[in-house]
Amino acid sequence: MTSAPTDFITRLKTINGHSHVLTTPDETLRFRKGFRFGLGDVLAVVSPGSLIELWRTTKACVENGKIIIMQAANTGLTGGSTPDGSTYDRDIVIISTLRMRTIHVIENGQQVVCLPGSTLDQLENRLTPLGREPHSVIGSSCIGASVFGGVSNNSGGALIQRGPAYTEMALFGRVDENGELKLVNHLGIDLGDDPEEILQRVEAGNYPAGTIHHTAAQGHDGGYITHIRDVDADTPARFNADTRRLFEGAGCAGKVILFAVRLDTFPADRKTAVFYIGTNDTNQLENIRRHILKEFPELPVSGEYLHRDAFDIAEKYGKDTFLAIRLLGTRRLPKLFALKSKFDVFCEKLGFLPSFMSDRLMQAASNLFPKHLSPRMYEFRERYEHHLILKVGENLIDQTRSWLQSWAGDLAGDYFECSPDEASRAMLHRFAAAGAAIRYRAIHQSTTEDIVAIDVALRRNDQAWFETLPDDIENDIVAKLYYGHFFCHVMHQDYVVRKGIDCLDLEHRMLKLLDKRGARYPAEHNFGHLYQAPDEVLAHYRSLDPCNCLNPGIGQATKTKNWKAESV
Repeated sequence: MTSAPTDFITRLKTINGHSHVLTTPDETLRFRKGFRFGLGDVLAVVSPGSLIELWRTTKACVENGKIIIMQAANTGLTGGSTPDGSTYDRDIVIISTLRMRTIHVIENGQQVVCLPGSTLDQLENRLTPLGREPHSVIGSSCIGASVFGGVSNNSGGALIQRGPAYTEMALFGRVDENGELKLVNHLGIDLGDDPEEILQRVEAGNYPAGTIHHTAAQGHDGGYITHIRDVDADTPARFNADTRRLFEGAGCAGKVILFAVRLDTFPADRKTAVFYIGTNDTNQLENIRRHILKEFPELPVSGEYLHRDAFDIAEKYGKDTFLAIRLLGTRRLPKLFALKSKFDVFCEKLGFLPSFMSDRLMQAASNLFPKHLSPRMYEFRERYEHHLILKVGENLIDQTRSWLQSWAGDLAGDYFECSPDEASRAMLHRFAAAGAAIRYRAIHQSTTEDIVAIDVALRRNDQAWFETLPDDIENDIVAKLYYGHFFCHVMHQDYVVRKGIDCLDLEHRMLKLLDKRGARYPAEHNFGHLYQAPDEVLAHYRSLDPCNCLNPGIGQATKTKNWKAESV
């Protein structure tokens, strides 16, 4: 039986404390509005401080017929951890996991057990003294992205050797066909039978000798290294609808309640080198990609592509992000984003200030600083349209240097080997491109409608990888940003749309072109509420959440209870 909202809210406050249950629209706005996309109504936002509080909160929601949307850092780009409008048939409770940030290092540092609020940046800092690294390093980690977000959404990361975030070892809550919440322990750690005892032991790191099974299951996608080398395959290297990498919590998109995940870590490279490559011929970059993947004995660390237009827009509109990371480090950036969100809410309440006030102030401040990239990067920007930032480990440095020397020439292109400072600036500049379109739109509201952001996985054998748009689409676009993880053929394509153009219609026209090319989308940001999930993915969601009470509507599926068809 469903309780009255006041009784239900009182129960949530009893479990979590009054200050950790938010109910007013102003208080909940920064949780129910997505980083780039998504906005909807909620009954409450709850921030449990322990796994037991999370368990009890989840039980209360299930017993009272509420929809649950799990949310960590709210840095997703497709609205997958926020509501989508107000067309739900039940009240929504967002559960924010940011207070549960514990990480336990196990197996002599070769694995970790992470709790729901742990972030990639936090994990990276924890592993650095051990000479180890997590699945993903600089990238989304800079804005506070969570470990669970990567696992839940099959996020790929920039590191060529590691593939999508993946694990078969998780502790999660599942709402079964009868509407009952069950705790499932597939961590590969013996923790007892009582749910609250299990959760308490996991949080405390109480894993006595003999309780951890060393070969319980996979903690990462171990076959990806072989998979990506097959450059003649007619399918993409990685994409969200790849059913080979949908397993319980992995790729769950919030359709289970994750309490803990067990992941592999990786040896950190003792020495690396970064080569900055420029060319005006896309075939030349593809030749580099194919040769290295097929012929080199080891894979590079990363290979990041950046088009000249993206270079320019990121240089101007991503400058403050670049400077913030350089001057403050990644640890402080999540707090800055949180403060930015709160400031925007305050400005919106005042009513008389222009929208995107924080973006306007940050852009003005960034213009006061001198040029922030290396002279050689600016030189390559003038000479070349296409840029590749290639990072290799110690064993490949000499071979890469020698091969690039033989490759470079007037017709092919050129390269330079970065100093440590140049390497840092190049990598940060590539990262800054990911948010530059958002800033561009905020500053140019009078001429822009919105952003169409497409996250696409191209076929591994697609040698004509660079996009050429027909005039009827090109004329509707103000600016294009092409950047991505080149060796995986995963491209991020951001389009700033001209004022007055129907963005949804434009996106559909673009997706049809990608369908003809055999591409798959999304590649690593998951379906959210922007993309339609294929039948095999929806079947995965239904098997995890037969009552459709966890993040309903994801992948543009029905939002109704028990997956009933929505009325027309």
